[in-house]
Amino acid sequence: MRVILAPMEGVVDDLMRDILSAINPYDLMVTEFVRVVDQLLPEKVFTKLCPELLNGGYTTSGTPVKIQLLGQNPEALAKNALRAIELGSHGVDINFGCPAKIVNRNKGGAVLLNEPNLVHDIVKAVRQAVPEQHPVTAKIRLGFEDKSQYMENSLAIYEAGANELAVHARSKVDGYKPPAYWEYIADINQKLPIPVIANGEIWNKQDALRCMEQTGCSDVMVGRGAISLPNLAEEIKTDNPAYSWPQALELMLKYSEKELEGRKSCYYPSRIKQWFSYLNRQYPEAKELFRTLRIFKTTEEIIQALEYAKHEQTSKNQ
Repeated sequence: MRVILAPMEGVVDDLMRDILSAINPYDLMVTEFVRVVDQLLPEKVFTKLCPELLNGGYTTSGTPVKIQLLGQNPEALAKNALRAIELGSHGVDINFGCPAKIVNRNKGGAVLLNEPNLVHDIVKAVRQAVPEQHPVTAKIRLGFEDKSQYMENSLAIYEAGANELAVHARSKVDGYKPPAYWEYIADINQKLPIPVIANGEIWNKQDALRCMEQTGCSDVMVGRGAISLPNLAEEIKTDNPAYSWPQALELMLKYSEKELEGRKSCYYPSRIKQWFSYLNRQYPEAKELFRTLRIFKTTEEIIQALEYAKHEQTSKNQ
């Protein structure tokens, strides 16, 4: 069984990957997408998005990282895929799942699922450009406006030479609303001879086990669940329990310290609030604390509130 961290745009950046790989036995992490239009991008674009490339393509804790590309031009995607490999990416993933309106309007992400022939051409061009020993993978949704072409797209990706396929079990129109339609992944998994990775509505170990049972997949990809429950991969792969609220709160303080040391420190208030919006699902205490944090605008106020919450938690446990 493998547990892979999904590429969540605007959420899972290099700092988040560093934090989560330090406490979880992830088998692989996939970056936010590199947007490709019609030209070969400079190396700095890749290393800025994925500084792990400067460490052999690994996080500080040793988890391999794979670059994800998004675009519609097969030739340009192929050139940039090769560059990602040459810089140290552990394979290349192609994004056919992003539901963002601005991305779809520019013919990227999930809207490409309306054109299975183009999906095939993109994957084939990338596969031909990338040396055989490096995996070429893709991530899809079940469709754009509906799910009618889910198998056609899956077969197009396989026939184009992809090594693996990750499937988010919803259409673009479904957004992130439950349920995830795992039965479609089961159908894809039965028909494709390459590994199929199941994604969607995996919030805890029980969800992961049910998903694998229903889909027949041995590998899962986790996204929002990994932010909601910080040690989700550890819980899935080991006998260790889910993080308690004191453990999660301590992690938020460590994250805050690292965020404030980094290049995105000016975004700290919005980013810590974003993480708390996910923690709310797992921890009632996070929901209560978030009511306080959401009205604060300065870093100092937020840090003070977190430290006070930790003090209160420590006093309660003594």
